[in-house]
Amino acid sequence: MNPQANLIFIISLLLGTTITISSNHWIMAWTGLEINTLAILPLISKSHHPRAIEAATKYFLTQSAASALVLFSSMTNAWHTGQWDITQLTHPTSSLILTSAIAMKLGLVPFHFWFPEVLQGSPLTTGLLLSTIMKLPPIALLYMTSHSLNPTLLTTLAILSTALGGWMGLNQTQIRKVLAFSSISHLGWMAIIIVYNPKLTLLNFYLYAMMTATIFLTLNTIKVLKLSTLMTAWTKIPSLNAMLLLTLLSLAGLPPLTGFLPKWLIIQELTKQDMAPAATLISLLSLLSLFFYLRLAYCTAITLPPHTTNHMKQWRTNKSTSIMIAILTTMSVMLLPISPMILTIV
Repeated sequence: MNPQANLIFIISLLLGTTITISSNHWIMAWTGLEINTLAILPLISKSHHPRAIEAATKYFLTQSAASALVLFSSMTNAWHTGQWDITQLTHPTSSLILTSAIAMKLGLVPFHFWFPEVLQGSPLTTGLLLSTIMKLPPIALLYMTSHSLNPTLLTTLAILSTALGGWMGLNQTQIRKVLAFSSISHLGWMAIIIVYNPKLTLLNFYLYAMMTATIFLTLNTIKVLKLSTLMTAWTKIPSLNAMLLLTLLSLAGLPPLTGFLPKWLIIQELTKQDMAPAATLISLLSLLSLFFYLRLAYCTAITLPPHTTNHMKQWRTNKSTSIMIAILTTMSVMLLPISPMILTIV
């Protein structure tokens, strides 16, 4: 793709995200979401592969339907209350329609079917944008309307997302699909706490985005898309593979690593809200996703396949990407000890 065109699309993405996050009026928020959708479509389909075109079409159709539902929800609320302000969403029907629209935008169960397919058809760099920056505007809208959402509905969606995200990722061999189901599972953790403590949802999203960015950039550096090629990739940059192992375990939420922090705080908050059964259930369901993270980690650094390809070790990598990966990896693995400071900032 032409670098100038690429730059325009990236700037449009940032502009759309900024408009949605900073707006108070529903029409402005909707405009930002539309700019985002239109800017990411060329980035998904830039390889001109039939699978990429299919992914872009699926993405366009689902996002258009979700945007229409956002408009319908805000118009219903304005009809009943006379308010176009995002924080004044008080009508129950409007909040129900909005929850469905945001679930469709994010890929929460039962509106999750498009996300693994779209991620599988996209390049790794576009997959990174789809998994991180494209999730921010819908989560910001959920954050602003969290006081009027239905807790029972969100808890149900969250538990179903964690269950299906873990369960459907078990038998995948394509890494992008595994990361898509991982995203659905993490969104379940964010959705369950949004009504009770919205700041925890944002903290969870920031840490998830950081760890996912590390994994996508690492995979892009070592040029790996399938589990079978991941097994032989350790010969390229062994140190990077070792750090990928730790980042995957962090994304799984294992204790000494950064990923444990949001899970720990969410379980604590749910227990305070007398939702110990939900906390227990979502913790047990996250063991499903732990299995496929361990499988990825095993393929990354522990397996020695019978037929190794004789790669020369790379003595020189792209410097700017290397620095970025180094910073992100360090943060993905070592932020747990400074969690009190993180909590005071948040």
